[in-house]
Amino acid sequence: MTTQQKKTGLSGIQPSGVPHIGNYFGAMKQFVDMQDELDMHVFIADLHALTTIQNKADLEGQVHNLILDYLAVGVDPEKVTLYRQSDIPEVAELTWYFDCLVTVPWLERAHSYKDKVAKGIEPTVGLFNYPVLMSADILLPGGEVIPVGKDQAQHVEMAREIARKFNNTYGDTFREPEEYVMEHVAVVPGTDGQKMSKSYGNTIPLFGTDAEIKKAIMGIVTDSKGPDEPKDPETCNVFALHKLITSEPQLSEIREGYEKGGLGYGESKKILLDNYLSFIAAMREKRTYYEENPGIVRQILDEGAQKIQKIVHAKIKEVREKVGL
Repeated sequence: MTTQQKKTGLSGIQPSGVPHIGNYFGAMKQFVDMQDELDMHVFIADLHALTTIQNKADLEGQVHNLILDYLAVGVDPEKVTLYRQSDIPEVAELTWYFDCLVTVPWLERAHSYKDKVAKGIEPTVGLFNYPVLMSADILLPGGEVIPVGKDQAQHVEMAREIARKFNNTYGDTFREPEEYVMEHVAVVPGTDGQKMSKSYGNTIPLFGTDAEIKKAIMGIVTDSKGPDEPKDPETCNVFALHKLITSEPQLSEIREGYEKGGLGYGESKKILLDNYLSFIAAMREKRTYYEENPGIVRQILDEGAQKIQKIVHAKIKEVREKVGL
């Protein structure tokens, strides 16, 4: 009896500052959950980051911290091929071959590009070309299942169109990837009730200090009802976070304290803080371990790069031959 081969999942993560609890439930946890179902390839998108970070120390620091963060939340190097995008220079080479096939009007369709232009941002060529590099990231290692949020689904569609165009021009070469849109991902409210986002300044840091986490949680916006007044848990920002962090039976007890009265927002926040610190304790410990063992982290990245390079060397050789180089 043969075991069915796992499909290849692939995702890139851009280093963009300190992760928050919204990042964890919105994306990081999904990679951990998928690593048993798919042959997952996860890369740190440091080439993509150059569209926004043009400082060597900042880039190196953010890449290093992001790797620690993902190892800490449970990405298992035994199950996931973890690598830096820049360790695979062939993706930049393939991007050029794709550039010579796609047109400017076609690229102008990209939502992310149109959004930047609408905001008055003068786009660099790198920003304009972002979907082509992303297509090379996906197609070169043979990504089949691409987990993305709804806002990124178009980029996978563009990668599929590029694969089709290359195959029609030069012969069957690339598999057409499929987006896996994470529909049921929790939308985590920020401390002000809006969606948690660095741009809104309403985040609770995933790996902040106890003082930073306490300040964020105790600052969550609530209405003005007193402890004894009945409250609607479903409209409370604090309770929305309890639903992600707090386990039963305590969650039901908190709900009852809201609905019947007797549980104040201040007390609810203190319970959330205690539960949050317990929730991240094991992840913090793992992060500290990797931070104190940089040699192990280097080995993980080196082995990931070597594994991917074996795949991409054969594919780029095939591509060069087909285009006539």
